[in-house]
Amino acid sequence: MEQVGLLRMARDDDAFRLIVDLMAGMGLRNGEALAVNVNNMVAKDVYRVHQQVHDRTVTLEPLKLRKTGEFREVPLPSFVREGIEQYAATHGTFANGYLLKTLRPSTGNAFLSPTTLRRWWTQLQEQKPNLVPEGMTMYSFRHYFASNALGQGIPITDVADWMGHSDINITFRAYRHLLPGSISKAAALPNNGLDFNTRTIEAPEGTAAA
Repeated sequence: MEQVGLLRMARDDDAFRLIVDLMAGMGLRNGEALAVNVNNMVAKDVYRVHQQVHDRTVTLEPLKLRKTGEFREVPLPSFVREGIEQYAATHGTFANGYLLKTLRPSTGNAFLSPTTLRRWWTQLQEQKPNLVPEGMTMYSFRHYFASNALGQGIPITDVADWMGHSDINITFRAYRHLLPGSISKAAALPNNGLDFNTRTIEAPEGTAAA
């Protein structure tokens, strides 16, 4: 958690910091974070993800492996909500609620581009190599979200849904190593009220013993 905070503050840029919050706090993909919209906060603690910014065309498109109009809803932590609201208050919105506007309007694109985001990350790696772990990318903030949720005991089925995985096996293969507790918990069961050497099994009242 501390490292995420240090990386977030390593670039003096409100847009970069908001994107880190969106990815680490809600598990959004790069393009989904770039399409952040104040109107997607459909409840105090719920954010609706239904669009992403295309990597090449830098235009809005449906979510990965989803049709137009399909969406998923993810938990909206209070610090992320506050970050969205603060960014909107400071920098304004455009096109009915979107936040992350292009830095180069001459290109004809309305949105901040995935290419710009990658350039920011490359600059951070070059300028502060001791801060950025080897092999880490912006996408790693999304992995942090999943790791943190699973580490807090959130069911993997919920995490898969929030991540937008169409198949839970994708989530399981990626994060199985974060679920080592099952074997240990099962092994401890005999010591947790199920010691077969000392306990007897009673038939439910009104039934005959088998």
